[in-house]
Amino acid sequence: MSLRRLPIRHLGQLPTSLASPCASARSGCTSSRIPANRRAQSSRTASTRHLAQQDCTAHRLPIRSISCGFGGRIRGSRAYASVSAAELQFGQPVHETHPHLLRAGELTPGITAQEYADRRANLAASLPKNGIAILASSDTKYRSGAVFYEFHQEPNFLYLTGFNEPEAVAVIQKVGTGSDYNFHLFLRPKDARAELWDGARSGEQAALDVFNADESGDINNLHSLLPPLIKSASEVYTDIAKPAGFGRFFQSQDDQANDFQKMVKHSKVKPLKPLMNTIRVIKSRAEIANMRKAGKISGRAFTNAMRQQFTKEKDLGAFMDYNFKTGGCETSAYIPVIAGGKNALAIHYVQNNDVLKDGEIVLVDAGGEYGGYIADITRSWPINGKFSDAQKDLYEAILRVQRSSVALCRESTNMSLDNIHEITQSGLKDALKSLGFDVSGDAMDVLFPHHVGHYIGLDVHDCPGYTRSTALKAGYCVTVEPGIYVPNDERWPEHFRGIGIRIEDSVCVQEDTALVLTTEAVKEVVDIEALRE
Repeated sequence: MSLRRLPIRHLGQLPTSLASPCASARSGCTSSRIPANRRAQSSRTASTRHLAQQDCTAHRLPIRSISCGFGGRIRGSRAYASVSAAELQFGQPVHETHPHLLRAGELTPGITAQEYADRRANLAASLPKNGIAILASSDTKYRSGAVFYEFHQEPNFLYLTGFNEPEAVAVIQKVGTGSDYNFHLFLRPKDARAELWDGARSGEQAALDVFNADESGDINNLHSLLPPLIKSASEVYTDIAKPAGFGRFFQSQDDQANDFQKMVKHSKVKPLKPLMNTIRVIKSRAEIANMRKAGKISGRAFTNAMRQQFTKEKDLGAFMDYNFKTGGCETSAYIPVIAGGKNALAIHYVQNNDVLKDGEIVLVDAGGEYGGYIADITRSWPINGKFSDAQKDLYEAILRVQRSSVALCRESTNMSLDNIHEITQSGLKDALKSLGFDVSGDAMDVLFPHHVGHYIGLDVHDCPGYTRSTALKAGYCVTVEPGIYVPNDERWPEHFRGIGIRIEDSVCVQEDTALVLTTEAVKEVVDIEALRE
């Protein structure tokens, strides 16, 4: 497949056009920058190489002579400048300003600009001739008044662009019949007054020079920027044709068509999600490395928590979040479950406001996020550090099944998540029967009410809608999470009533082995109990 090869982006110096709206060029540099739209042949294997040089601080980059302001039309010849990148401000970290977070060549932690370009090429190859894909970023969401929630980028948009700001639209425009494309990124312009309150924006020039867009534009001009692209397209792939997204442009009132719906009214519109799921479900080496890092940090946080005795769910939850972040994750991947005793009988218990009682089990479902990629772990352990006989019997029965199910996460088994779920359910049923449970009728639906696993990646439930009936392939990343939740009623053996236990790991499917991404979270009974000795 013919993929776009990005130029090496020299580090240490960036265009002065990124530093001020009307930058004047300074001469005196003999180096040159390869135009950002140059394409070359490359392979998928080569796509994850770090293309940027590690020691390039002496280089100077050419700037585009612009008429005025960020994102002005490119005119005239190139001039050169020597503005230190460290003096510039963007709407998200870049290597030149945050070398402690990003290595040379990376747009987001662990993911290079070249890999983002290859992802766009993969999507372009899936589009019909002259087809386009249109994606909108997430919007800033408010909890009340001017108080906003932490921003979380729309996953498909982030996957293709690496751009992590709100109020943006990306268009991938296929060129010809192969994998070549034009990348349009429409975003908020630089605005000194707005940035005084809300922090830096990257602006239109950075869309070209940092995020490697072929064309950029002011998001406020979307009414004039999108129609020509839509009109020339053979088909439009998007998931924002229904009222969604940000601003009045993508929203409708009183069942009226929004502006975007009116634009695509006469176009052949198809859903983008199936194409994106097919591309995203197989993870690259860089993605797996990010998930392994998130799993390692998160797993250590679990093990550290098991060493201590907590008396309140909220204190244990705060400890986990603190350890995720100080360990190197950006944030928690999702609202955790910190469920002591009978609270573990609710699969998604998230109140996390109860006391933790001596003699009971606490179930913790939590994980950190690194570079946008998540870890998903569940461990269940005795609050006082020592399993009772009944707790140990039930726990080890579930653990044996979990180990067996993890081992099936290999391409060579030709099994799907649904197949593994059936085997897991059968294994749990046999184990419970040996412990004295009556497993007739709907017993397993009561005791094990959820699926054994789901896909993971940028989302906790990654690639939503992607079937769990397809055979697992190398590069798929999944969870394996058998659990038993025993209601407090006479149908079940008395000494197990009110106990909820789940054991979950994040796993990467390989050809002949299953790579456990979260192995630092101990789960053997002897190891858990030894942490308090």
